[in-house]
Amino acid sequence: MKQRTLDQLSKRERQLAEAIYGMEKGSVGDVRRAIESPPSYSAVRTTLNILARKGFLERAREGRRFLYIPTVPQRKASRAAVRHLLSTYFNNSIEQAITGLIDAGDTRLTNDEYERLIALIGRVRKKEKRP
Repeated sequence: MKQRTLDQLSKRERQLAEAIYGMEKGSVGDVRRAIESPPSYSAVRTTLNILARKGFLERAREGRRFLYIPTVPQRKASRAAVRHLLSTYFNNSIEQAITGLIDAGDTRLTNDEYERLIALIGRVRKKEKRP
């Protein structure tokens, strides 16, 4: 079975799928409220149904409305999104991506955040040195 990833979607489909991930599950109205400058109700409903047909979402009836629920676990989807971000904007360079994230941030990292990042890099480095 072919792996489904959000980078296979159009910009609008990805925007709506990401809105659903942000709330874990949601209705058409929930999605419209969650995004900036949303398209019409019927356009959102149609796009969510397309995402369901493509296998990215499933529909569950709740009373008179449908809720849309992601079928791809968020962790898997977020990893695919990061891979897409790396390849699209950072030439597959983790260093460039981290530098970009730190430079683009409106807030500075705390000492604790720096320490956690340094510890994470140390753990990854040790794993990579193993045979």
